[in-house]
Amino acid sequence: MATGHTDPHRRARILAAALDLIAEEGVAGVSHRKIAVRAGVPLGSMTYHFTGIDGLLLEAFTGYADHIVTVFEHHLAPATTPDEAREAVTDLIHTLAEGPRRDLILTQELYTLAARHEPYRTLCAHWMARSRTLLEHHFPPRTARQLDALIEGLTLHRALDDTPPDRTLTRDAVVRVTAVS
Repeated sequence: MATGHTDPHRRARILAAALDLIAEEGVAGVSHRKIAVRAGVPLGSMTYHFTGIDGLLLEAFTGYADHIVTVFEHHLAPATTPDEAREAVTDLIHTLAEGPRRDLILTQELYTLAARHEPYRTLCAHWMARSRTLLEHHFPPRTARQLDALIEGLTLHRALDDTPPDRTLTRDAVVRVTAVS
């Protein structure tokens, strides 16, 4: 592993370490010191690469949001018919709900920050707009907005339910929301 300012991956390791710590301890549990230790970088690297913890967290969550948008793209892009799009949304909900617990925690931590701090609210608004744009390739704007909310809600409910509803219920909900398309 390269050291010093010539390490081209240091910034990325710091951002990844920040997200890992948030997933384990929550935003309140992160600090420059803990992130530096997790990333395997000198503490001074934190101030070299980031002006403060808020900038670091915002950049880390921005990367996380980009990751989730990529998951949306992966599921929705191949769909060419309304039925394929409905099936893609159903798959997306199950993928997000059954995916790494880390993603569920990071999403909830981001939402909590967004409820309290404008920069994170702006980030979430941008993330939702990007998700809706992808959905609008297959559904009218009002339907895309409703579907985006359904995706969020069903993902959370499926992830936290001890006996999550099966795929049929998810598909039925997607069909009902998109029936006006």
